[in-house]
Amino acid sequence: MTEARESALQRLDAYWARGRAFLGTRYAIMGGAMSWVSERNLVAAISNAGGFGVVACGSLSPDQLAVEIDGVYERCDKPFGVNIIVMHPELDALVATCVGRRVGHVVLAGGLPPKRTVETLKQAGTRVVAFASTLPLARRLAKQGIDALIIEGMEAGGHIGPVSTNVLAQEVLPHFDTVPVFVGGGIGRGDAAALYLAMGAAGCQLGTRFVCATESIAHPRFKQAMIRANARDARLSVQVDPDFPVIPVRALANKATERFEAFQRETIARYRQGDMELGEARLAIEHFWAGALRRAAIEGNVEDGSLMAGQSVGMVTSEQSTGEIIAELVDQAVNAIALSVERGAAGIADGNRPAHRPLPASA
Repeated sequence: MTEARESALQRLDAYWARGRAFLGTRYAIMGGAMSWVSERNLVAAISNAGGFGVVACGSLSPDQLAVEIDGVYERCDKPFGVNIIVMHPELDALVATCVGRRVGHVVLAGGLPPKRTVETLKQAGTRVVAFASTLPLARRLAKQGIDALIIEGMEAGGHIGPVSTNVLAQEVLPHFDTVPVFVGGGIGRGDAAALYLAMGAAGCQLGTRFVCATESIAHPRFKQAMIRANARDARLSVQVDPDFPVIPVRALANKATERFEAFQRETIARYRQGDMELGEARLAIEHFWAGALRRAAIEGNVEDGSLMAGQSVGMVTSEQSTGEIIAELVDQAVNAIALSVERGAAGIADGNRPAHRPLPASA
């Protein structure tokens, strides 16, 4: 290893030291929780490779979640987490499942975490992670006892917010150091991760990059769709009428995408004609995609299902092992830092990274 590369690796280790300490991992790389895909096999593979795998609970029942957690424990002895949607009707039971199985980290997503949920987890010694879409919200969540935050930009796949990762990072990272902050959304290379680390991020979250891992149970046709796609194929769902809200979802365009737009227009026309009540029409539009992700990701129906993917899908060019993906990300980050040192460039390696207070032992 050259002196420049050794120095760059040391800098990288220093950059994400806070994230590594929080996660308990070799690398501060979190796996994004992708419903049906982020299950026991992929989660264990990410953690075994030095990253931090996260089980996507999605719509799983408490018993189903227990099976997934046990499955991860059977496959690895490294730290991992569970992502729980706070709107889940069995939220309390899911939390109890995580506590009972001594899951070290729980990521609460899909809305503001209920106070009782946060308290239950923290009393059990579980580290709690939540999503923040603005700087004021980040400060509010930290005051409520959240142990770490994820800021995720609109480049991400699945359900997203309205602001880009780049803008969120600029809004939050220079002004917030109360708890570790992980950055996600559109990150597909290690050099991009290095830039966010230099800005003050504790680590990064990647989802789409792991869809085509050999350990991923995603259907071969789903994986091939990802490999063939480019960034511009990952589009936002279209809302055709402001009176009929559609939650923004980023996915690869397919025949179902076209049908969804037509279905909205037909349903709205039926409402306008008096054939449907407003609530009935809105519910019909909301339910159009029910089961669509599983249909594509697990069953392989890539025309009628939902191909949720972030814009980083253009950087998914082949099926690789999870270990190879993580090694590649780290190598790219180290090379970027080494190049910056060589050029004497400001930013990645000039030593001006925002200072952070040490992570409290009880965090």
